[in-house]
Amino acid sequence: MTNNPSSSRPQGPRRRQMRPRPKVPLILGKPGAAVEIVFLGGAGEIGKNITAIRYADEMFIIDGGLAFPSAQMLGVDIVIPRIDYLVQHKDLIRGWVLTHGHEDHIGALPYLFPQLPRVPVYGAKLTLGLVKGKLEEFGLPLADYNFKEVSLDERISIGRYFQLDLFRMTHSIPDNFGMIIHTPIGRIVHTGDFKLDERPIDGQTSHLEKIAEAGEQGILCLIADSTNGERPGITPSETEVAEELDRVIGAAKGRIFVTTFASHIHRIQSVVTAGEKYGRKIAVDGRSMLKHTRIALELGYFRQKDRFYTLDEIKDLPDEQILVITTGSQGQPEAVLARLAAGAHSKMSIKEGDTVILSSSPIPGNEEAVNTVINRLYALGAYVFYPPRYRVHASGHASHEEIKTVLNLTRPRFLLPWHGEIRQQINFKWLAQSVPHPPEKILIPENGRLIKLTADNIEFDGTVPHGQLYVDGLGVGDITDEILEDRKHMAAEGVVVITALVSRDPLVEVISKGFVKAGERLLGEVRKMASEALYKGVREKKRLEEIRDDIYYPVKKFIAKNTGRNPVILPIVIEG
Repeated sequence: MTNNPSSSRPQGPRRRQMRPRPKVPLILGKPGAAVEIVFLGGAGEIGKNITAIRYADEMFIIDGGLAFPSAQMLGVDIVIPRIDYLVQHKDLIRGWVLTHGHEDHIGALPYLFPQLPRVPVYGAKLTLGLVKGKLEEFGLPLADYNFKEVSLDERISIGRYFQLDLFRMTHSIPDNFGMIIHTPIGRIVHTGDFKLDERPIDGQTSHLEKIAEAGEQGILCLIADSTNGERPGITPSETEVAEELDRVIGAAKGRIFVTTFASHIHRIQSVVTAGEKYGRKIAVDGRSMLKHTRIALELGYFRQKDRFYTLDEIKDLPDEQILVITTGSQGQPEAVLARLAAGAHSKMSIKEGDTVILSSSPIPGNEEAVNTVINRLYALGAYVFYPPRYRVHASGHASHEEIKTVLNLTRPRFLLPWHGEIRQQINFKWLAQSVPHPPEKILIPENGRLIKLTADNIEFDGTVPHGQLYVDGLGVGDITDEILEDRKHMAAEGVVVITALVSRDPLVEVISKGFVKAGERLLGEVRKMASEALYKGVREKKRLEEIRDDIYYPVKKFIAKNTGRNPVILPIVIEG
């Protein structure tokens, strides 16, 4: 792979005073001293990335992301990592490093920051801009936090034991970096999310020279992105996607709607460039898309001849002058694209001859939702472009040949494949074993398993408190796995509510939802059984709990026998 280090390009005037480069720590580890690495999220899964690295009485944290709920997590908005371990050791935390601005790396921070000390938070300009936008959205005062903007090739010092040499890595968002972590026992390289794009949209290639230099000096352990551990070859360049988008946008006759991840600033730039080239006004719609484009625009990450418009401003223009960038790349029912496909958008609707481009791939678990949107768009007469049929998307993660390049440059003694499901981690392991200088030992990390790294060995050493919290509306952590099981049960089998009033004139009411179209006969039988149990309980002066059980068990058995179904049965017995 070619390399284009920042030092080889002309340097413009600096916008801010660079901090002095601290020296690599002179503190040497004692015999048997260990660095502890704990993944609290992001290991064995895609999403909610957060890692703690500790030596002696100090630690720092890398990232703090969220995950999107699976189809089985009914009613859940997002999933965030549990950080009980960090809370228990909060006095040891000396800093927080944010590798880039994707949701799976920063999305949980508004929930995590308030639980921990206000330590320095290091990140590049765009990353910190997106984080600050999130905190403002949550009503958290920015003045309470110690943000420290860094360049992509800076050296920073955290506490007494950690020096970090950052290095730029291409990804699907600007300002993405990995790091060489100098510790008292040796160097650890953390790749961050990466691909080795030789033709990135912004011209900023990965700083491989810095990685190679660290490899020559000796790498004790490599923590590497394994997202595409199953994918052979090389991940297509973002420029290839831009060329395909240019072709599709240039050939379109009617209106154009494009959806992608709101944080994919490079992809949005490609759409803007092509749209303006062919004389279109660019409108943006969707809450997250509006927020991300506003922040990126304010920070200077967009190049455009014109400005972004609202739907109201462009809706009456000729079709061939309209291009709308929207949310909804994952088929989310409340996002703009899904509402357009369902005819439920208040300002626009899809019509025959429109072109719709889905410039993204479905996150695992979202395939059905995305396919539903695509089918609806076709039914409305739109021309729909989506991967892999059209090259309108490329992964932001390295495939086999790029992974091998990093392995050959670093030649680590130990390896931790991270940021991937178990199958991707294991395929990464097999790939690492095939290179000319394979690691001596490879561990497949799991969330919560403490990894003990010494100068001579790496091994698992117990577990720490870990897990995940479900965010449902304004509630954080009040939705448990048991509640999700109840929701799945109700969704699959329905619910029957029996209200029984204990009084001089006992009364029973039966309501079913999502059960069966039972008719009066079945519900009448249920009402009759419940009434008999209620009258008997009143006569015998039973406790309310006993009456409830006398209703529940016979009704449950009756419904199962007559329908073969097992709905949630809720007998509610009250005194009048």
